[in-house]
Amino acid sequence: MEILYENLLQMDWRYLVMWAIGGLLIYLAIKKDMEPTLLLPIGFGTILVNIPNSGAITQPQATEPGALTTLFDAGIANELFPLILFIGIGAMIDFGPLLSNPKLMIFGAAAQFGIFFTLCLASMFFDINDAASIAIIGAADGPTSIVVANMLNSNYLGPIMVAAYSYMALVPIIQPPVIKLLTTKKERMIRMEYEGKEVSKATKILFPIIITIVAGIVAPSSVSLIGFLMFGNLIRECGVLNSLSDTAQKVLANLVTIFLGITIASQMTVDKFLNTDTLLILGLGLFAFIFDTAGGVLFAKFLNLFLKKKVNPMIGAAGISAFPMSGRIVHKMGLKEDPQNFLLMHSIGVNVSGQIASVIAGGLILNFFMA
Repeated sequence: MEILYENLLQMDWRYLVMWAIGGLLIYLAIKKDMEPTLLLPIGFGTILVNIPNSGAITQPQATEPGALTTLFDAGIANELFPLILFIGIGAMIDFGPLLSNPKLMIFGAAAQFGIFFTLCLASMFFDINDAASIAIIGAADGPTSIVVANMLNSNYLGPIMVAAYSYMALVPIIQPPVIKLLTTKKERMIRMEYEGKEVSKATKILFPIIITIVAGIVAPSSVSLIGFLMFGNLIRECGVLNSLSDTAQKVLANLVTIFLGITIASQMTVDKFLNTDTLLILGLGLFAFIFDTAGGVLFAKFLNLFLKKKVNPMIGAAGISAFPMSGRIVHKMGLKEDPQNFLLMHSIGVNVSGQIASVIAGGLILNFFMA
């Protein structure tokens, strides 16, 4: 009873706010089916760590480390979980649509505009390394955000992780209004014929190897990120490791995502989360994400000024790294405007190029600020 009374005395309104945030994430995961493998563990973990004197995290007076703190040190502090997850993501990606239509790569590059724009804005409020780490949130690429923030020794790893994964999960809510705001109904109804050619198996095998070498030369700090992603893709495409590819895509990716989600929540404690710096980071992350989406759409609209065969500007929004959610959203928006407008191959091609571009952007930032 004495312990219960002591814990009740330590309760304040901030714990209730954090429970409400955790409950909201769980609601979105279950009721709205929004990236449940991410939001459910993050939401439940938020409740776990915001119980007064919670044993899930290491307490100042405790003699034993908390389980989630131990998991954080073992899997996130050394970038292990994000890199392993990249193997699973790489095994899921089919680069065929991109290889059959390589010009789609430029849309993935254009959609990284928000990262560098936000870097300039965030540097007005934070140390340059923290600002660079915050800017990467705009790519909607959780693993890259974690690695960059860790390697730049950011003081805000927790909020950056939460923002990156939350916005990645909230892609279906955030992107459509931005796309509609920047396009007309006529533009959204532009049909694009799929002109891609059949891609040989040899090309699919060589692609991850060549990309790793080229990206490594351009941005050496991106080698581990791009290397693990491309290794996963090589497992998929080599044709002799089908069972391993299936494991990487399903069991490995899902297991690491669960551990990653609940471990991220260890950083969502009252003292770390409910403060002005965290709220500013969440705002800047949202700003970066919106401008990444806008950058891709506006770039496509700009190209249409010179193209005889117009592109649907919505596909530019798929250039962020949230694979395959963003590509599917663009496809669904196209079908809503015109049931005969099939943009999936184009949007997925742009989406996978965005995955590569975001990793390279992260590597370039590391090269610049770690030099």
